[in-house]
Amino acid sequence: MSRRRAESQGSVGPDDEAMPYSDDETDDELDDSSEGEAEEPDMPHPPVDMRPSEMGWKVKANDRPYHQLPEFQKKVFLCIKKSRYSGNAIKTYKYNVLTFLPLNLYEQFKRAANLYFLALLILQIIPDISTLPWYTTLVPLVVVLGVTAIKDLVDDLARHRMDKEINNRKSEVLLDGRFQESKWMNIQVGDVVRLKKNDFIPADILLLSSSNPNSLCYVETAELDGETNLKFKMGLRATDERLQTERQLAEFGALIECEEPNNRLDKFMGTMLWDSERYPLELDNMLLRGCKIRNTEWCHGLVIYAGADTKIMRNGGKTRFKRTKIDELMNYMVYTIFALLILVAAGLAIGHSFWYAEIGSKAWYLFDNKNHNSDYRGFLSFWGYIIVLNTMVPISLYVRGTLSHTLCHKSAALSHLVCPVFPQVIRPPPRPVDWSWNRHADNKFQFMDNYLVAHVRSKKDKDATEFFKLLALCHTVMVDDKDVVCKLMCSRGKGGKSALRTLCSMCPAGQLLYQAASPDEGALVTAARNFGFVFLSRTQDSITIMEMGQEMTYEMLALLDFNSDRKRMSIILKFPDGRIRLYCKGADTVVYERLSPNSKYRDSTQNALDIFANETLRTLCLCYKDISASEYEAWSRMHKEAQVAMVDRDGALDRAYEKIESNLMLIGATAIEDKLQDGVPETIAKLAKADIKIWVLTGDKKGAVEGSVSINHGYLGLFVHPGPSLVISWPISMMVMESCVRDRNTKPKFLAAVTRAPSSGEAA
Repeated sequence: MSRRRAESQGSVGPDDEAMPYSDDETDDELDDSSEGEAEEPDMPHPPVDMRPSEMGWKVKANDRPYHQLPEFQKKVFLCIKKSRYSGNAIKTYKYNVLTFLPLNLYEQFKRAANLYFLALLILQIIPDISTLPWYTTLVPLVVVLGVTAIKDLVDDLARHRMDKEINNRKSEVLLDGRFQESKWMNIQVGDVVRLKKNDFIPADILLLSSSNPNSLCYVETAELDGETNLKFKMGLRATDERLQTERQLAEFGALIECEEPNNRLDKFMGTMLWDSERYPLELDNMLLRGCKIRNTEWCHGLVIYAGADTKIMRNGGKTRFKRTKIDELMNYMVYTIFALLILVAAGLAIGHSFWYAEIGSKAWYLFDNKNHNSDYRGFLSFWGYIIVLNTMVPISLYVRGTLSHTLCHKSAALSHLVCPVFPQVIRPPPRPVDWSWNRHADNKFQFMDNYLVAHVRSKKDKDATEFFKLLALCHTVMVDDKDVVCKLMCSRGKGGKSALRTLCSMCPAGQLLYQAASPDEGALVTAARNFGFVFLSRTQDSITIMEMGQEMTYEMLALLDFNSDRKRMSIILKFPDGRIRLYCKGADTVVYERLSPNSKYRDSTQNALDIFANETLRTLCLCYKDISASEYEAWSRMHKEAQVAMVDRDGALDRAYEKIESNLMLIGATAIEDKLQDGVPETIAKLAKADIKIWVLTGDKKGAVEGSVSINHGYLGLFVHPGPSLVISWPISMMVMESCVRDRNTKPKFLAAVTRAPSSGEAA
């Protein structure tokens, strides 16, 4: 069965935002095609009829001459043309030997003060006008221009060195039927490359196969988005099965049609035509330049975008001379001061003309052997006064500036991961839960509600079971490759699944290592793991979990990804007994709109959500829906048609998702608590006292934001509150799963438990 995998961002939190793209000069190159999301990569589909296509970029594997055809040429100047496909060499420097002096001076003389003093220097060279030696202006001007030029030169030399180092890095490229070492600058679009563990990715590459099962490949994206959590990419099943050896890769001749190069780091849409079959491509199939291969011994990929066409280079844009709002303000001040200077000098010059006509011309001791009339002397004195009063525009004017705003993204820079217990109901003094009954439990997981654990273990509450089963199944988390390989080897041995169970029983506590694209998603899976619903492994079409000691494998029919518009993710599973069920988790604002009229717990869950919001917690609602076989078959046909749509693929997929994600049954909710790093409140308080406005970008709710600020600052006794001087909210930091909200006359309604979100590379 086919499915769509998760967005590259990997987060399922309702308030996560899609990665913004830069507003540099490449924005005008974006078209509607870049808005389309990538689609189902797993199963082949019949060739699509020739319809108008949004995809204008074509790449043919292992065929360099193809990309030099006349149809792929673009005009550079007059009749001079070159290939539209960029080489893989990059250039981030601004100057070369010939252009440094003129370009740097041109940039510096965009500052009005520098231009003003240059004009003064020219005036001082004229003997009849000069009232001060010319070097009194030349020396300061040369010093200012020279210091700035030296600074720019040092910066640009560093760019030259970095460009040279990057362009001369080496990767293995498939040439003449075998892999050969080649410099990055020589890699071209359509080349097949082999990357190894800890290698940087040289271009935007379509992942074909890897050393891990299911062509899984872990990447570190710190240079793209600053995130240290490992992301995972996955190749198509067709390429994974058929492109493992050099010979197979050398015979690979697929044609890729995809969107034009753009700077959208969160989007990619394309199709692969191979052996008369068309496969949808998405961002999860792409390895972007700037990322680093992790936890993967080797992988093969096809270069789609190279050099200046890669997404990271498109985001960088051209290297420009830095110009701030302060520069614009200073220029305006210079113009104003210069206008006043002209008025003052004109007044003095007019006064001098009258004085010379009435007094100066009649005083014999003032005669200078020049036969100039009063008007001409007034004209000369005007320029002389301009020179004398030049200190009205100090040459150090640009040295000082003012800081009025501080902008910060909602990242780990403002948060850290903690593990407090969040009491909802007053009970006897709690004691930590003993997890010795669960050999898979993470001992770092602290939980104080023994009642909830006992209730879940009793298996008497169907809703409690479904709650934690959903957390163990509805996600995009991957088990670390070491565990995957170990389990795969055991499952392929003589013992089969029995060997896998034996292996799992021998594993010490905490042996499972989860790789989650976001800390909160990993925390949810860890919570389910400690409560006895252990996520063990996944393939492209199945998920295996351990349910209270019993191993269960579910067939994955479809995965409906999270994004910032949908604010939810869903998974459609086929149970071992043949039942089909959809699990969904997402923001309460979108989930409540899609609940069935017969759904229970609406009011009690809403009350709990309000409490969570007032306690600065971010929330997710959990729900499910049973689907009949006939309903799924009809929807599956609609979904497959949307996956291979060449026009408006996003809209077609949204309509398919809306159709199946309806009449949901609510189970409960989870909440995320945010926590500040040590010293952050004090820093914010000091910045506010300096009247510096602070803006922190976030997607959190207003109530959670205000509550977070009030609680964190009120606790420290700081007089800082949300308002005109402070617009702030806090990022994801930890997962709080509240024990339960009870009504004395009803059974517990489960909402969550407490866990810590693991950092990158840490045992979940």
